[in-house]
Amino acid sequence: MVRAYAQEHTYRHPWERVTSASWRKFADPENKRILSHILEVDTLNHKLDSQAGKLYTTRAITIHAPGPWFVRKIVGQDICHCVESTVVDAQSRSMQLATRNISLQKYIEVEEKIRYDPHPDNPNGWTICRQETSIRIKPLSALASMAEKVEQRCVEKFQQNSVKGREVMERMCKYLEAESTGFSA
Repeated sequence: MVRAYAQEHTYRHPWERVTSASWRKFADPENKRILSHILEVDTLNHKLDSQAGKLYTTRAITIHAPGPWFVRKIVGQDICHCVESTVVDAQSRSMQLATRNISLQKYIEVEEKIRYDPHPDNPNGWTICRQETSIRIKPLSALASMAEKVEQRCVEKFQQNSVKGREVMERMCKYLEAESTGFSA
């Protein structure tokens, strides 16, 4: 079974500020406290296609993803490695991120897609963020009866982390706004 959910959030900040905040959210020391489940973020590659006005980036993200004790016992670890692929299209003012786990795939598959676009009601002042996440616990004989409950707990944890992520993005946007006007946050 696959658990999937979608969320939408409006940032009352321009697209350029929100996308800048997205790039900086993992580096800020205050955010590291809030996003304590993110252990490491490394840029693997980036490519700028100046003719098309697109930036392509791939990052490796290491996450502390503790689950129920019995899952940790079966899986043998609570660290998950993910790959995030990002495409920023300057011409259409769109930023798309796709993140998936590359470790623990024998047990769980997680895919998250986030898209930032200018908000249709206020394209120069607001940004709409659309997030889609799917989580699939692969049935194992030892987990078959628990897979649905584990998926639900994973969804709940992802939703909690999404709230933290939005808080971080809002804080970063306010910081960037203050920085652009010459004041410190």
